[in-house]
Amino acid sequence: MPDGKPPKLSEIPAFVEHMNTGWGTPDRTPPVVPGAAEAAAAHRARLAAALPGRTIVLAAGRAPVRSNDTDYDFRPDSDFAWVTGCGIEHAVVVLRGADATLYVPPPVYPGDPGFWTDARYGELWVGAAPGPDDWARALGVEVRPLSELPADLVPGADSGAASGPDEEVRRTLAELRMYKDDWEVDQLRQAVDRTVEGFAAVLREIPAAVAGPGERWLQGTFDRHARAYGNGPGYASIVGSGKHAPTLHWVRCDGPVLPDELLLLDLGVEVNSYYTADVTRTFPASGSFSPVQRQVHDLVEKAHRAGLAAVAPGRRFSDFHHAAMEVIARGLDDWGMLPVSVDEALSDKGQQHRRYLVCGIGHHLGLDVHDCARATEDAYQGGVMGPGMVLTVEPGLYFHAHDLTVPPELRGIGVRIEDDLLVTGEGMRVLSGALPLDAGGLERWMAAACAG
Repeated sequence: MPDGKPPKLSEIPAFVEHMNTGWGTPDRTPPVVPGAAEAAAAHRARLAAALPGRTIVLAAGRAPVRSNDTDYDFRPDSDFAWVTGCGIEHAVVVLRGADATLYVPPPVYPGDPGFWTDARYGELWVGAAPGPDDWARALGVEVRPLSELPADLVPGADSGAASGPDEEVRRTLAELRMYKDDWEVDQLRQAVDRTVEGFAAVLREIPAAVAGPGERWLQGTFDRHARAYGNGPGYASIVGSGKHAPTLHWVRCDGPVLPDELLLLDLGVEVNSYYTADVTRTFPASGSFSPVQRQVHDLVEKAHRAGLAAVAPGRRFSDFHHAAMEVIARGLDDWGMLPVSVDEALSDKGQQHRRYLVCGIGHHLGLDVHDCARATEDAYQGGVMGPGMVLTVEPGLYFHAHDLTVPPELRGIGVRIEDDLLVTGEGMRVLSGALPLDAGGLERWMAAACAG
């Protein structure tokens, strides 16, 4: 080796021969969540009934590049997961009515040079990898190599393999996904339970975060919990201390955790079936609310309870929004913070109270944290709630430290309360009810969590 460069292994016949022999068969059982295949079959039947006679193609997608030759973790397209019950990078499913054919990139096994040279599909690089036959047995559908897809595609199919299905297909899928079946509700219940446990794990780390690492320590605590007990966080975890709490999507989490300030935690575990929770509570880092912090929290709690009371089958989806907003507007008026009357603020030509609450205060929840986003406005905000819908209610007040319309003692306070709800035939059930709503209850829950 005169030039000092290491040899190319693929060019050494003796090494290639040695690598081609002596390998057993690892366990290649596909990672399919129990019940997922059966639920996906039912979902396909619903889609076929909604769009009869259509051939629909959906792609799982691929992991986005983080930098150069490193990728982020792969997470499949939600519509793909809904009709297949699996997440296989680069896979494509073709739906002809309720029948599905899944096309997967075949892994590279011993005996093929790619086994040890292919960093994307070689089993030596990526670990035990199910093949088409393994997936077919696990999912109960026909599974073929991805290379066969071009020849099998029907001209004119609604293809998601390249540019994505047409808007009618995506809209139909979104509106079908508004109604969760029993299996989906169970997955969401598991996601919420794991999330509540994650809140407790985060609260126990507050002293360590105050001592130095700050918000990012708590964000990392929850994200580790989510990866240990699920697929990971369902969205970028929000941890906002003090003046960061009013920032709606404070995901940078690069500030300190201040011992005398409020700590807003917006967190959700995504379980292995890809269904996610989305829960928010605001805690006093010290363990006790100050009088002014409790004042703000009490108003948000009152608005939250009004919103919960407006969730029921047959009611408009927007009802909980209006119920909570009326409480917020009247409370701000009592504090002298509205420049107009309550009636004018609540009118379509006013909305001055929204300065302190510019975001929406609820959304569908499921495979996406903001689920069913491609549904029409009439089906979503203008729609009627029905049994099987899972949604969030999340009013808040966000008083930025630099907002000069806010009384000085309230500046830098942000409070949000968010619960996950299942609409039932009789009313609704709060899936995240293990977490208290009132300030006193949160103080006691926090003390118990930290002692545990």
